[in-house]
Amino acid sequence: MHYPLSDRQAFVVLSLLDGLGARALTRLLQLVARPADILEADLLRLQSLGLKPRVIEAIQAWQRGGADLHARYERIQRWLEQPGCAVLCQDSPDYPALLGEIADPPPLLYLRGDPQLLHDPQLAMVGTRHPGPHGAATARAFARSFTASGLLVTSGMALGIDGACHQGALDAGGQTVAVWGTGLDNCYPRRHQALAGQILEQGGLLVSEHPPDASAQPGQFPQRNRIISGLSLGTLVVEASLNSGSLITARLALEQNREVFAMPGSIHNPQAKGCHQLLRQGAHLVETVQDVLDVLKLPLKAALAAAETAGETAPDSPLWRCLGYQPASVDWLSQQSGLAVERVMGELLDLELAGHVQQTPHGFSRR
Repeated sequence: MHYPLSDRQAFVVLSLLDGLGARALTRLLQLVARPADILEADLLRLQSLGLKPRVIEAIQAWQRGGADLHARYERIQRWLEQPGCAVLCQDSPDYPALLGEIADPPPLLYLRGDPQLLHDPQLAMVGTRHPGPHGAATARAFARSFTASGLLVTSGMALGIDGACHQGALDAGGQTVAVWGTGLDNCYPRRHQALAGQILEQGGLLVSEHPPDASAQPGQFPQRNRIISGLSLGTLVVEASLNSGSLITARLALEQNREVFAMPGSIHNPQAKGCHQLLRQGAHLVETVQDVLDVLKLPLKAALAAAETAGETAPDSPLWRCLGYQPASVDWLSQQSGLAVERVMGELLDLELAGHVQQTPHGFSRR
């Protein structure tokens, strides 16, 4: 490997260093002008940065052309040459803004699929790996409705509720984001390989902070949960016991100042007790899709489309399907419609003058 490295290349190398976790790397990057400066620094500079001895040894091994680290780096470069594969660094303008707001954002994300989905309004849906008789069906049905309503469903690809949520989004013909606790070449659990393939076939996205060849390690899955909640406007716990990892995701969502939702269940169902605990602690109770959309102030696009199909006359405007009876901001309408803000404002003015739209203190809605 020859210097100088690009910022992206340096990010990748730094992420491979044993002993340099996400928090430490984020702190370290605040002390240097460029990520490559760390890999090019001499011993005194590395010590002055407060690095652990084993991290310094790894950097010096890189500088000497150490075969192991260079081989791992080259494997990642080959992986990135595959169609649909990418890596997104924390200092990139394309890094998702919501995720960048959390206390410990991942320094880089490995992606397979459509990276633009990271910027869509997302709802995290999580729950137990061992759902009750109706839990998985409920999760799948709600995910299908959220997707039809314009929300992107994000989950962790685990067995049980997570898998049902991803499948529900696919049932609606939409996309979904799956955040893995392993590298993207090591699907875990194995039985979800077909699901991962379907997610990609329908234009979805697989996400991991770990190198593509990373295997399943227990500590990586709770760590992954902060990304699921961090990408999302809110987290909905469908069904969870008191010791479920889903409660970790809900706690992280609270720490990240995001909304937390929970579904009630039978008092006789141990897999509902975690949700009941969240509700006692102030989580929003969810019985319908609209309960979530109201809190997030998003319109129910599926119901609007159904009403139009039933015979309502729709104005000839590209914004009409994005508008609901809950107020929406100009920026959100621009994001949903793909129109520039100036075009959105012009369309809204025409719709308002025609009597189809009203402006409120919280945005624009149908009359």
